[in-house]
Amino acid sequence: MARLARLYVPDQPQHVILRGLAQQTAFSDEADYALFIDTLRLAARDYHLAVHSYVLMPDSVHLLVTPRDETSLPKTMQAVGRRYVAYFNRRHGRRGTLWEGRYRATVIEGAHYFLICSRLVELSPVRHHLVSAPEQHRWSSYAHHIGLTLDPLVTDHPLYWALGNTPFERQHAYKELCEQPLDLRTIDELQQATLKGWVLGSETYRAWAAREANRRISPLQRGRPRKIKEAA
Repeated sequence: MARLARLYVPDQPQHVILRGLAQQTAFSDEADYALFIDTLRLAARDYHLAVHSYVLMPDSVHLLVTPRDETSLPKTMQAVGRRYVAYFNRRHGRRGTLWEGRYRATVIEGAHYFLICSRLVELSPVRHHLVSAPEQHRWSSYAHHIGLTLDPLVTDHPLYWALGNTPFERQHAYKELCEQPLDLRTIDELQQATLKGWVLGSETYRAWAAREANRRISPLQRGRPRKIKEAA
């Protein structure tokens, strides 16, 4: 069966997951993390990919992005992968692929899932017990969103701007959101949609996305179509 094209819906955010092969380490030290972030920043600029939230963990990368066009995300990820894997293999004396196949991604309905997804991305180091508080993990956009630093990789989304009229109001509101627990069912729903590549949103949103997308947005129904009985 032919592989489906990468899902793209104009002007819609996407959640992206890139995992290390067999959960092996993809970042060994600060130099690795810094090189990846710089590579991502340059590629995102060149291919017009807005990066709203991100986190780098030892064996994975999670992003919340909005592509400007259908090629923005795949070209960015291709450029990052090509440069970073070559660098990592050369520096650490290894060969072969570093990642678990292609990156996984899906379109999400911003009104319902954008801020949830941003929190999921940035709180991942806490959920995976790498740190006890998100600001302790240097390699994420969390510090940017709560006003501790200005991250040149990040493009703030209108839904983040809507949290307040001033930077302080937005940063305070976002910090308060991140202090609230994430619903486990919603986390699983978002992760499964991303891993399987199907649009996540309300029925109304999914119907709209199906009309706008470059391919189908949900799996085909299993089995043969039922036959319609002829009238006697």
